Amino acid sequence: MPKTLNLTPALRDEYAGLFQTCRVRDAAVNEVSTWAKKIAAEKDRYSGIGEPLGVPWYIVGLLHYRECSLRFDRHLHNGDPLDDYTVHVPADRPAAGEPPFTFEESATDALELNGAASWTDWSLGGTLYRLEKFNGFGYRLYHPDVPSPYLWGKSNHYTKGGYASDGKWSDTYVNKQLGAAVLLRRLAELAYVAFDVGGEAQPAEEPESIWARFENVRYKPGTVVELARELQKALNQIPGVQLLEDGKAGKNTSDAFMRVTGKRLKGDPRGD
Repeated sequence: MPKTLNLTPALRDEYAGLFQTCRVRDAAVNEVSTWAKKIAAEKDRYSGIGEPLGVPWYIVGLLHYRECSLRFDRHLHNGDPLDDYTVHVPADRPAAGEPPFTFEESATDALELNGAASWTDWSLGGTLYRLEKFNGFGYRLYHPDVPSPYLWGKSNHYTKGGYASDGKWSDTYVNKQLGAAVLLRRLAELAYVAFDVGGEAQPAEEPESIWARFENVRYKPGTVVELARELQKALNQIPGVQLLEDGKAGKNTSDAFMRVTGKRLKGDPRGD
């Protein structure tokens, strides 16, 4: 059986469907916003690594979260310490230089080794393919009933099952990290990343210009407020959000606002 897969039209459609229907588990709503903002805060550093290789900054950031929990003293390959070559798979990296390594040196080697540095398709489908490929297609090839938690951890698409260590499968193991696709979606919801309706990457607006203007919309389910209607229109651009654009900011509007920003509307009796 092959150890890799090509990015076929069917696989693109599968990625798009999973991304469209992805829902963060309620217990992880604040967690995903926190980590997404931490990734975005390091955009300049990730860009410095990715741009010379043609790799989007958020790819570096998402891999950094999954492999290193955003620690800059770890190898991007697998989270091993930078004070020596990697020990776990892939071992004995980077191929050039001597320890201790900088994060930039290690990350560049990891992206080149994995093939991301020679990849040019950074559409939504191409992005999710490269992220899954970095971890390997073991789930898809050998356990197709379990969507890879590397992409979908802490979402409605993943419950349990996984590789507790390299090559060791367990039906009861639960991967406790957020999936890279889950974080990518939150980055898109926060307007740090943008894809058009066809899945092509687009220049992203400054996040503050999208959501900050709605922070003073209050929870008023019985009152029509034009700014609340504008908020509902903006939220309806997020995949999976379906709000009645009536200007009455009630429970559903507040829930959608929390999905995107990590905060419910001011005055919501449920609080944050």
